[in-house]
Amino acid sequence: MLKTLLRLMSKTDRKYALITPLLIVGEVAMETTIPLMMARIVDVGIANSDMGYVFRSGIIMMLMALVSLFFGAGAARTASVASTGFAASIRQAVFFKIQDFSFGNIDKFSTSSLLTRLTTDINNIQMSTMMVIRTCVRAPFMFAMALFMAVSINARLAAVFLVAVPVIVIVVAIVSKLAMPKFRMLLRKIDDLNRVVQENLAGIRVVKAFVREPFEDKKFNYTTTEVRNAQLSAERLIIINMPVMQMVIYACIVAILWFGGNMIIVGGMQTGQLISFITYVTQILMSLMMISMIFIQLVNSKASGDRVVEILNEPLEINDEKANPKLKLDDGSIKFEDVAFSYQHDIMNCAVRHINLDIKSGETVGIIGGTGSSKSSLVQLIPRLYDVTAGRVIVGGHDVREYKLDVLRNDVSMVLQKNVLFSGTIADNLRWGNEHATMDEIKEACRDACADEFISSFPDGYMTDLGQGGVNVSGGQKQRLCIARALLKKPKIIILDDSTSAVDTETDARIRGAFRTKLKDTTTIIIAQRVSSIEDADKIIVMDNGRISAQGTHDELMETCDIYKEIYDSQQKGAE
Repeated sequence: MLKTLLRLMSKTDRKYALITPLLIVGEVAMETTIPLMMARIVDVGIANSDMGYVFRSGIIMMLMALVSLFFGAGAARTASVASTGFAASIRQAVFFKIQDFSFGNIDKFSTSSLLTRLTTDINNIQMSTMMVIRTCVRAPFMFAMALFMAVSINARLAAVFLVAVPVIVIVVAIVSKLAMPKFRMLLRKIDDLNRVVQENLAGIRVVKAFVREPFEDKKFNYTTTEVRNAQLSAERLIIINMPVMQMVIYACIVAILWFGGNMIIVGGMQTGQLISFITYVTQILMSLMMISMIFIQLVNSKASGDRVVEILNEPLEINDEKANPKLKLDDGSIKFEDVAFSYQHDIMNCAVRHINLDIKSGETVGIIGGTGSSKSSLVQLIPRLYDVTAGRVIVGGHDVREYKLDVLRNDVSMVLQKNVLFSGTIADNLRWGNEHATMDEIKEACRDACADEFISSFPDGYMTDLGQGGVNVSGGQKQRLCIARALLKKPKIIILDDSTSAVDTETDARIRGAFRTKLKDTTTIIIAQRVSSIEDADKIIVMDNGRISAQGTHDELMETCDIYKEIYDSQQKGAE
């Protein structure tokens, strides 16, 4: 886990991470020298009534404190720069890795879990990094320096630590071991909380339409209670650490005051030495407390680090490392050769089975079938949103795995079943299809998709801000904008996955008419629930339970395919 994460640290962050310990050493050196100066003021200056010595030593102590402050402030800054830069690098690497995920990779992780890993988990790593490069240097060095000073003052009295240190080590070891699974559980509960919030905010209109606010309140309260209970369970172990540490510190101070006071009485120790010794004892025990806190934080961050590395080490199901970088799509022909596909990569449990299909370039193909007949699964294999489990998908005369992904997907334009628009203007959203598109090209694509008429009705036209997720437009308007966005790519293949379901039949017919006129050389695949949307296609494919049940023209299927005829008759009766 550490190797994977540390590889992401930039040279600049490494430089700051290396400077921080050097500054910490200077800070600690000053802090551990000041009590020694204080002891000499008491035992030499005050004992001999030498105010000049007291004044000079006081000035030196002030200068040492200022130097310590300078080193400490510098270390805080460099540690902050290194840790925030490191966290930014990790967050960027995780985000870029998610961008490379195939649909199959994304299916393994929930959206809420990915959000938690990009936020809470990386924040934990950032805090731990700061503690490691700062406190992990400060605490051990402080412990060593203060212990050396204490032993140099009175080795016999320093033997008190032989009892204190084992107690602290045992407590830290027990707490660390028991806390790890509890922190992992806490992070999973935070995943659930993010999921509930995300679902509620994304579907707030549905919640209000069905008056489900009380139900959502109960669900949210239950989830937050689960998070609170998980956090309390973890914190109950952590809070044991502090009282034990304080008990050990106070017990050591009491023991040192007792034994040190007796040594002063019998003449084996001076008053100033006892004062400085107590300061060193405090420094030693505080450094041990800091070390214990580091261990606890590292336990928490290890759980977060494992979750982040799980994303970084996730093998990509789809890559184009072996693709031919010079290969381009010559045309929009598509051929399925005994294709099978399983979401679980189990050939015995396939969503699509034994698909053999030949589509010529420029053809219009309709796909129809019942819900769950794997229509969408079939077409998602064409741009390699998923890879086949068996068989081959050939596009433009070559296996899709021979193309670079960006080459293939730039020539295969797909309007997904779920229409997604992004924050920004209508023009910004449409330029997802072609970032260099002119306004004339944008308007032409919108006219073909029958979107220009409602866009023109907006006061700001194409500069209208859609809001998050396109909340300002209806379902049918979203579909038409997504079709226009796909048309701007000027692809060799365009796939419409039930993308006119929310528009009326007249608009649907106008869109299909524009396709016939403007996309003569473009292979068009239309998945539809309405027979009227595909009845004029060159070829219609009837899907049933992951297989091709029949294929042919509308007239042929009306005579030979019972499933198609049943769909057609039911829709005709519904229309009547």
